[in-house]
Amino acid sequence: MRFLSTLLMLLVSSTVFAAERPNIVFILADDLGMLELGCYGQKKIRTPNIDRLAAEGMRFTQFYTGNAVCAPSRCCLMTGKHAGHAIVRTNVAMKPEGQFPIPADTVTIAKLLKAKGYTNGATGKWGLGNMESTGNPLKQGFDMFFGYNCQSHAHNHYPTWLWKNDKKITLEGNDGGDTGKTYSHDLMEAEALAFIKENKEKPFFLYVPFTISHLALQVPDDSLNEYKGKFEEIPYKGKAYRPHDTPRACYAAMVTRMDRSVGRMLDLIKELKLDDNTIVFFSSDNGPIDHLAGTDSTFFGSLGSFRGMKGSLYEGGIRTPMIARWPGKIKAGSTSDHLGYFCDVLPTLSEIAGAETPKAIDGISIVPTLLGKGEQKTHEFLYWEFPSYGGQQAVRMGDWKAVRQNLGKGKIVTELYNLKDDISEKNNQAAKMPDVVARFEKVMKEQHTPSADFPIKVLDE
Repeated sequence: MRFLSTLLMLLVSSTVFAAERPNIVFILADDLGMLELGCYGQKKIRTPNIDRLAAEGMRFTQFYTGNAVCAPSRCCLMTGKHAGHAIVRTNVAMKPEGQFPIPADTVTIAKLLKAKGYTNGATGKWGLGNMESTGNPLKQGFDMFFGYNCQSHAHNHYPTWLWKNDKKITLEGNDGGDTGKTYSHDLMEAEALAFIKENKEKPFFLYVPFTISHLALQVPDDSLNEYKGKFEEIPYKGKAYRPHDTPRACYAAMVTRMDRSVGRMLDLIKELKLDDNTIVFFSSDNGPIDHLAGTDSTFFGSLGSFRGMKGSLYEGGIRTPMIARWPGKIKAGSTSDHLGYFCDVLPTLSEIAGAETPKAIDGISIVPTLLGKGEQKTHEFLYWEFPSYGGQQAVRMGDWKAVRQNLGKGKIVTELYNLKDDISEKNNQAAKMPDVVARFEKVMKEQHTPSADFPIKVLDE
């Protein structure tokens, strides 16, 4: 009798402990525009599973990336630090492969969750340091990594090899050409599903930075056939990436194939009875590209009324989809206009996991918004800087946003826009509102920490 009583207490304790540490899945698309999803208004590309994610959870309408291109945006996501404080501030290729590495002592989401007993997996594109560097994901809190380490390598969805932890895995039937037998995205999906199955009995964090919808335009025929003949096409024969005869159909098919993977993950989580103890997020690392290598954001309405695109700190480059689903915790079908960005992900996941949030970050937990409980803290401002694409800075405060361009040319000209009335950032109000401009310029000066590795000379002097 005493044994049964003790066993019952242990089972109850175990159940409560598990409930305090929910599983976390964070899915990140690559170069996907917010308006390329049905739940944000897309009409031509099918995304039924991501739409279901939104219908069963919360959809954010004013969420932003960490930066305008891959690596620096992911650095903000992983560390909770904005672009003026982050280690990585633009894409920089390193030899023999990979991007500029984050240091060994970097505090990452994965390290914080690992300290709370989580098993952490990542499958997709890393981009924060090669396997021989301090930025190796296995040195940054992840127990498993599968996929691309280098962003340039990820420009082909039919590569000859990928990484599995610290080993290169040869992909059958691929010769590095335009097509092959093994589509890298499908392997990433398979690894994600396997990780969920293998860790179903313990708390896990699964980071899924898919390479879709980044170029090149490549997709298996079973997906392409769904869209072939539906759109007027101009074959892409250029050399920037890889040629394709039906680029619009291919792009739509890529996004829908990724959506299928999201659906399979959701179905598996439900099948394993993990639904109520798993929170799933979906976002994208930056805005889409228009008219490059056959892409056509104008045709798909990917940017809507937003100005700019990937590489720009105008809205089109940094406004991102953000969806969160947690049955029984997050209200189904809810929408939030809370103003947030990638820096908020680390403190949010830390709070969800019961980890201690570091003080030296720029993010704010959005758990009160997600759960509809407690007081939601708000940002006084959101800050970005980007030394590439001419050199840029941007700040958002409330409805107002200030942008600087061409800093690399030694110019400091501050533009000012009211996004509530001018979402397209067409009407520069700077000349009419010098006092408001001065407030923004004060933030820009204070939030920029000079970086020897990523200098913006006119700001550093």
